[in-house]
Amino acid sequence: MYRILIVEDDDKIAAILHGYMEKYGYQAVRTTDFRDIKRIFLEQQPDLVLLDINLPHYDGFYWCRQIRTVSNAPIIFLSARVGEMDQVMAIEHGGDDYITKPFHLDIVIAKVKSALRRAYGEYAGAGTMQRDRLDVEGLVLDAAKNTMEWDGKKVDLSRNEYVLIDCLVKHADRIVTREKLLEALWDDIDFVDDNTLTVNVTRVRKKLEELGIHKAIETIRGQGYRMNTIWRASV
Repeated sequence: MYRILIVEDDDKIAAILHGYMEKYGYQAVRTTDFRDIKRIFLEQQPDLVLLDINLPHYDGFYWCRQIRTVSNAPIIFLSARVGEMDQVMAIEHGGDDYITKPFHLDIVIAKVKSALRRAYGEYAGAGTMQRDRLDVEGLVLDAAKNTMEWDGKKVDLSRNEYVLIDCLVKHADRIVTREKLLEALWDDIDFVDDNTLTVNVTRVRKKLEELGIHKAIETIRGQGYRMNTIWRASV
C-alpha cells in the first residue's frame, strides 16, 4: 500500500484529501505541524507528497528543496496560485506536478496514480527489470538508483530528470520532439505548460555540466532537442 503525505494547512481541504486517498486504497498521513516538514517526511517515509505552497513558517518551495536532499519521491504541488511562473518555480524546486485550486478530486487521484506508476509501478518496474543500467559511450544511467555517471563522477537525478535524460540518450544524435518528451514526462500534456519542459531540460544540462559534459543537449528550434554524444571524444 502506497503512503501519501498530505501537507496542507487548510483543515477542510486536508480532511477531504485524506478521505479520498483512503477511499482509493492509499495510506494517507496528514501533518498539522508545519515547522519541520523534512523531519516528518523522514519519519513517515511516504511514497508521494501532496504539498501546498502557502504554508506557515516556510513555503512549499522551501520544503520541496529540503525533501529533495534526502529523497526523489514524487511531489505534487497544490496551490491557489495559477500563474505560469509559479508552476515553473514548482518544477525548478524539484516538484513533479502542479494542481491548481479549486481542483476536482478525480484529477488529484489521476495525477497521484500517474506519479506513483511512473516512480514505482509498471513504467518504472518494467524499465528496471529490462535493464538497471544504460551505458552510452561511457555515460551510465542507473534506473534503480536514479543516478548518472561519467568519467568517475556521479550525480543524483530526480524522477523527471532521469526520465528526460533516459529518453534523450536512447535517441542519441537524433532529434526528439518536444511532444515526445512531454508525453514521456507527463500522461496529460494538455495540463503542462511548455515552459515546464524547458525548465527540466535546463536542470538536466546543469547535471551534465556537474559531470564535466557541456553543450551535449542541443535545442532544435521549432522541433525539440538532440543529445549529441560529444563526451565520447573526451574519454
